[in-house]
Amino acid sequence: MSDSQLNIAIRHTLHTAQGTLPMEVSISLEKGAIMALTGPSGAGKTTLLKQIAGLLIPEEGAISINSTVWLDTQNQIKLPPQHRNIGFVFQDYALFPNMTVAENLTFALSKKGDKKIVNELLEATGLNNLTHRKPNQLSGGQQQRVALARALVRKPDLLLLDEPFSAVDPDMRSQLQELILKFHNLYQFTAIIVTHETGEIFRLADQVCVLENGKVTKFATPGSIYLNADQHEDSFFIYGEVISCVREADYLLVNLLIDNRIRQIKLSAEMEQQVIPGKKFVLSYPLQFPEILWLD
Repeated sequence: MSDSQLNIAIRHTLHTAQGTLPMEVSISLEKGAIMALTGPSGAGKTTLLKQIAGLLIPEEGAISINSTVWLDTQNQIKLPPQHRNIGFVFQDYALFPNMTVAENLTFALSKKGDKKIVNELLEATGLNNLTHRKPNQLSGGQQQRVALARALVRKPDLLLLDEPFSAVDPDMRSQLQELILKFHNLYQFTAIIVTHETGEIFRLADQVCVLENGKVTKFATPGSIYLNADQHEDSFFIYGEVISCVREADYLLVNLLIDNRIRQIKLSAEMEQQVIPGKKFVLSYPLQFPEILWLD
């Protein structure tokens, strides 16, 4: 195992509407990776986030990040939430209603933290004109920006997001996704986001973990899981700019820039006229072409 990893290996009993389920999760993420956690309701996604954050202790297992052990039930190590350098963004914002925007961020700052980051985050999230307002005076999108800024104020090693954008409109969702990518590029934290949106997964995630009935059933890149006609039923579009295209025998190797991430795909040679460097390109599902391989 690399020292620069998030390592999770836990066992737990899930109590669901359908009864009890044995939960077993074992995954490792490289430092700085973004993982999308998806799967049906009741699969254990929120439970897993709470276990990582220390809000819920699994019956058995271990969690460590960057050589620091957060949990080891065998050796009775259970680091409390406040000692885990984590930012957590909840679906319902979880802001302090009696505090202003600025106070919500300042309260989350550690005692030794530099207060300059509060102003920097307020500026970066477009909240600098709303600093004296309380949550009930903000729109849903504004509240979620406050929640995101508050989660980042301690420059966390790990950012956890539990369906954070489900209550906002598509335009605001896109803006918040851009903020995630912006801050990820700035702070280089590892992140886990619970989401069911395929487009969001492609836009944000390096890896996808599919959780079903408490078990990991798939763990791979977004393309490996979704760009396969027998694994997905929804329609979606992925927009990118062609960086380069190289012909190899009867296929093309194409580098695409998608939201500041370079992805490489393998296409049929018949598509050469559609993937011209410098031009925009759209991957749509169901796919217009029979063979495509995501190589990231």
